[in-house]
Amino acid sequence: MTSPQSPDWKPTRSKSVADRIAALDPETEFEEIARLLYAYEFSWDIERALEFALFRTYAVPSISGLLARTREFEARPRKRYDDTELILCEAIEHGLDSDRGRRAIARMNAMHGRYRISNADMRYVLSTFVCEPIRWLDRFGRRPLTARERRAWFLYYRGLGERMGIVGIPDDLEEMTNDNVAYEAEHFRYADTNRRISEVTRDLLLGFYLPRPLVLLGRPMVHAFLDPPLRESMGFPPSPIWLGRVLRAALRLRARLLRGLPLRRRPRLLTQIPRPTYPGGYEIERLGTFR
Repeated sequence: MTSPQSPDWKPTRSKSVADRIAALDPETEFEEIARLLYAYEFSWDIERALEFALFRTYAVPSISGLLARTREFEARPRKRYDDTELILCEAIEHGLDSDRGRRAIARMNAMHGRYRISNADMRYVLSTFVCEPIRWLDRFGRRPLTARERRAWFLYYRGLGERMGIVGIPDDLEEMTNDNVAYEAEHFRYADTNRRISEVTRDLLLGFYLPRPLVLLGRPMVHAFLDPPLRESMGFPPSPIWLGRVLRAALRLRARLLRGLPLRRRPRLLTQIPRPTYPGGYEIERLGTFR
């Protein structure tokens, strides 16, 4: 298995990541395709899309209620965010069945095993990791995912879900997308815990880009990206229509500019970026929550 760090393959001026992906079989080499999409082809976009994927899960009261009861999001939101991202990225960077991948998934399963979480909620959360990056790239990426890439992205997360013990995972992307839409239509509704967890997460994400005094001004920008059922389930006020149009136009302009720029030739690995939560590095077995 070729990892982004591996010297076995690197993009060159004449051979792009897309060329490499096109030469891989999505049915059997889906992990490498997913890794290349995450680390090279759409690194920034996928990170943003997965942030909104988690955000959507907070619109389900059974999910936000559990998160509120643990008190982790409200007491230590940055650590909770970093732990979630690091665990997921350990698996995609090193492989689901690699030593580090198995340890990361075991740590995640140990956390989930402490609580009564319905299989339906787990399956929905998994579906957001598949569907939201695809939707984001359709709207704001420098190009949408190809059919082969969509299939590989789906298979990677189906493999992750199977290792998490989730049952009833759909066999294809279309079925998973339909289930995702139906689940949201049935379960999105307002709850105080939705609002509490979403407010903390929204302000945390804004703090990555804005000085603390400007976070208040940035809140309408986040709200502008939320569809009405999602926004209403969180109790957030609507943003001005003009603001949403400006922000979406800015992202589409970014996509057009990216098409004319050189492609990434070095991987962007989220496990390697400095984090104030772990200034001296981290151990997989110490990530997440404990009794």
